[in-house]
Formats: sequence, C-alpha cells, structure tokens
Amino acid sequence: MLRLLLMLLLLANAGFYAWTQDWLAPLLPALAEQREPERLAAQVRPELISVLSAKAASAAVAAAVNEPDPLICLEAGPFSEAAVVAAESALAGNSVPDGAVLREPRWQTFTWGVVMGRFADRETLRSKADELKKLGIRYDELTLPPSLVPGLRLGNFSDRYGAETALNSLTRKGVRSARVVPLPTGTAQWWLRVARADAEMQTRLKSLPPERLGSGFRPCAVVKGAVAG
Repeated sequence: MLRLLLMLLLLANAGFYAWTQDWLAPLLPALAEQREPERLAAQVRPELISVLSAKAASAAVAAAVNEPDPLICLEAGPFSEAAVVAAESALAGNSVPDGAVLREPRWQTFTWGVVMGRFADRETLRSKADELKKLGIRYDELTLPPSLVPGLRLGNFSDRYGAETALNSLTRKGVRSARVVPLPTGTAQWWLRVARADAEMQTRLKSLPPERLGSGFRPCAVVKGAVAG
C-alpha cells in the first residue's frame, strides 16, 4: 500500500512538472504567464517611477518632516492714533525687528468718489491735472486713502449710483481712466499687521505682553465694509 502511494506521488509530481513546461499543451491548457505582459503593456508612463535607495528614501522622509511651517497673516487692533504708537513701542522693546510689523489705517465710513490715480509720481499727476483744466473739469487732490495718493478727485457722492452717473457724464466729456471708488471719511482705526509671519515670528508676536496690544495678535480677518489704506 505504501509503495502504491509513493508511485502515485511520483507520477503527480512528474505530471505537474510536464504541465509547467507546456509538454501537455495538446491535452491541458498552458500555465498562465507569471510575468503578466498584458499588465506591463497597460502601464502609463512607467519611466516616471523610480525606486529609491534606503538612504534616499530616508532623506525624503526627513525633508517632509522638517518642512517649514506655513507663513500666515497676523494682525492686532484696532488702535487709536495714540494707542498704536504705544503698541509699536512695545514691539520695539521686545526685539521685534524694525519693518516686520506694518501700521495700517482702516475706516468704517466712506463716501463714493470719482477719482484718477494712484499716479506713479507728481509729474504724472500734474499732466493729468492739465488735461482736466483743458476740458473744463473741476478737481481736487486726494489726501486719503494712502493707496490713492498721489491722485485726483473729480467728484464726491453719498451713494454709488450718483458717482456712476457723474462718471458717465465725465466720460462723454472726454475724461479717460477715471473710476468710482469708496473714499474714507472720519477718523481711521489703526491696525498692526504682519502679512507673512514665519513660525519664529508667530511665536514671538503671540508671546508679547498684552497690556499695550489690545487683544494681541491673531489671524488676519477679511475686511468687510471698511476702507483700508
């Protein structure tokens, strides 16, 4: 009995070997190709794939872990004119570099103006003023907001519709490059702002004593209904 089992086992092994070599192809289906050539043919741009060495893989992981923190916008305020001076003094006294934090005015109330500018320089402003004089258009020079200085105001209105109507009339008279913008009125509120604070600056600003910084520095908010300088 044992001899019969041994013979059957030998025959089974011999038959399996013959099948893997395709010697039984007429009788049995051939063994499927293990390399799967159809999948290789279906690859999309395989040249873009590279195998990293252990050292290169470790360096890539370390670079990802040590990637610098994102830069964020931080601001503190609002301050009055006197309070913002005191806040800037506090920053200087705590080793915040000069120029790292910028003072920014914002207004909560505004009118609608027809303006020209901001011009590159005062020579350009004078040239535009001469053109307006020849057309018989009255104007005055803008002093606010800083983002429009040097510039010219051709009219001031309580609502946007009135400003747009005046702009259309001026355009028919030959005025070019004028536009309608909100113009600030009243007293400005002051903010201290860092547009791109790195991790070190974020830590430094958030650790400052709050006595002269109001509620301290926090992520910048989207300004709605206010005019910024």
